[in-house]
Amino acid sequence: MKSSKTSEELEVAFGQQLRELRLRRNIDQRQLAGQAGVALNAVKNLENGNGATLTSLVKVLRALERADWLETLAPMVEISPMQMLKTKQPRQRASKQRGSSHV
Repeated sequence: MKSSKTSEELEVAFGQQLRELRLRRNIDQRQLAGQAGVALNAVKNLENGNGATLTSLVKVLRALERADWLETLAPMVEISPMQMLKTKQPRQRASKQRGSSHV
């Protein structure tokens, strides 16, 4: 399913969610930056949808106790039983070389 939102719109929406979460926890930006170990500008940039480093994002989410958000970005891939039946078994031995004098 493709999103109709642009990258910028998604960044702004994510930043708004971070801001709302921070405010629900009654933490100001300076406190969050201190707890996360990032610069105040990193928090401001994230909340404004201006981006920041991945490291800053992870630290801020950890400080807000929402690192689980990251796990939803790349969930564990599980193979269905039906897919397992369709996959070939790994080779157990090499095939004989044709036309070779090596035995």
